[in-house]
Amino acid sequence: QLVESGGGSVQPGGSLRLSCVASGFAADYHAIGWFRQAPGKERQSVSCINTSGTRTDYADSVKGRFTISRDNAKSAVYLQMDSLEPEDTATYYCAALNRGCSGVVRFWGQGTLVTVSA
Repeated sequence: QLVESGGGSVQPGGSLRLSCVASGFAADYHAIGWFRQAPGKERQSVSCINTSGTRTDYADSVKGRFTISRDNAKSAVYLQMDSLEPEDTATYYCAALNRGCSGVVRFWGQGTLVTVSA
């Protein structure tokens, strides 16, 4: 399973760090992605990191503001979110993908809510 944490409420311009901890499967053999879904909108990909942590991808809307990283020794993936904007408000999910960041999602976390407002 995947368990996210670190969500909360923050003012525009603030920062949050999301964590995703995996258990029960070999997380270090999976790419891990972060997705988000705002109310009334479809789920979208935010960022992804490959198994070794040597390759990362970002949605254009978060490039330069969000940073993804992983610690395979802890089976954990992190999403550092800086310069947050109200448009970043959403439930954030992590997911384990097989065959890299363009692969199929095998597991989803339960989500953590991020709210950015003044």
